Amino acid sequence: MDSFLNSSRPLIFCPGCSHERVTKVLDKVFVNLGLDADKIALVSDIGCSGLFDTFFNTHAFHGLHGRALTYATGLKMARPDLNVIVTMGDGGLGIGGAHLLSTCRRNINLTLLVLNNFNYGMTGGQFSSTTPADAMGGSGFLNKLEKPMDVCQVAASAGAGFVTRTSVYDDNIAEEIENAIKFDGFSLIDMWGMCTGRFTKKNKLTPKTIDRSLGMLQALKGPVKENKREEYSKHYYRIAEDLSPAKKPACVDAVFEPLESKRQEIVILGSAGQRIITAGEILCLAGISQGLHATQKNDYPITVLRGHSVSELVLAKGKIGFTGITSPDIIIALADEGVKRRYKMLESLDENSLIIKSKGLELPRTKAGILEIDFKAQQIKSFDMALASLSVMAQLKKVISSEMLETALSTRFKGKILESSLGLIKSVSA
Repeated sequence: MDSFLNSSRPLIFCPGCSHERVTKVLDKVFVNLGLDADKIALVSDIGCSGLFDTFFNTHAFHGLHGRALTYATGLKMARPDLNVIVTMGDGGLGIGGAHLLSTCRRNINLTLLVLNNFNYGMTGGQFSSTTPADAMGGSGFLNKLEKPMDVCQVAASAGAGFVTRTSVYDDNIAEEIENAIKFDGFSLIDMWGMCTGRFTKKNKLTPKTIDRSLGMLQALKGPVKENKREEYSKHYYRIAEDLSPAKKPACVDAVFEPLESKRQEIVILGSAGQRIITAGEILCLAGISQGLHATQKNDYPITVLRGHSVSELVLAKGKIGFTGITSPDIIIALADEGVKRRYKMLESLDENSLIIKSKGLELPRTKAGILEIDFKAQQIKSFDMALASLSVMAQLKKVISSEMLETALSTRFKGKILESSLGLIKSVSA
């Protein structure tokens, strides 16, 4: 194959733009390396560098600004046989800086070409993370307040295995790219070029001034000795091979006839430490044992050891398109924190709803039926109240039966925890 360029998509860069030279050189590199088109994946970012995927007859992926390295990593992990090349401008590099650091640390076998022209050329020439402090740009004086990032120093410090800084106009640019692609690990080339549409209109920049500026920086060419290590994918699969296979998720068979044919909505209101979410999961499993679809939504604060804990469950014969609950069939109320979280919901209940509440817990005025359980008198501790409430539901034949609850517990727990859970539900009196 003598060219990978897409004849139906001619290059449309501004006259003199260095991106055009990179496109043609990259095509030459693919040919020189003898690569097959179906073994190349070009992953592009937003901006002018984001046009690269349209210019080549290869696999391509075009994503969000700054995120190109994340997609490229996934591609390489899923298809280690592909030659994954990422094109990104200095704008995307700055926006996706955290992704750059992660990729350097991983040392995954892909190549990043940073088309560094020192500004956001597509959107007006605003300053980027690499814009010199003395440059004139579309962001007023803001670039004077920040030190430009040294892409190569950052990458080497973060663990990149191969780092090169060069001018787009260097006579050896094709060889530099070839070496980067052939490197077994993460390779990065910081390629300095010109944005003739924006940057050079206000700043004197030529291939010669680029060479002079590069000459003032530490020369970085190729493999970074201190970062030499095994390539990420190979290391990953080698370790994974020695691990035991992951256990298959528990399967819940539909062994019971549903107690109700209509959609059923249940809300459990409690506080942190009362195992509200676990109780919700068990109720879902009991519903699944009836052949029902089940959804669970949980509400709790970031401080998981204090505050409210709410679980909303929906069980239905058909698919559940909407998981919102406004008028539940059953509410289990166990703590003041949860009650306050759904106060208006409790106020709006009608006589068709049932509230199973802990004795002494205050509720707003409501038309719903109320069943009060004295858990303390039955020596049931706070963290067991939610499970005990499910036992009350089962005894009342509301949503689930005792057999369904036991099946759910046997699916969720094993050993002593299962034994104590089964003992608890059998000891509860409704």
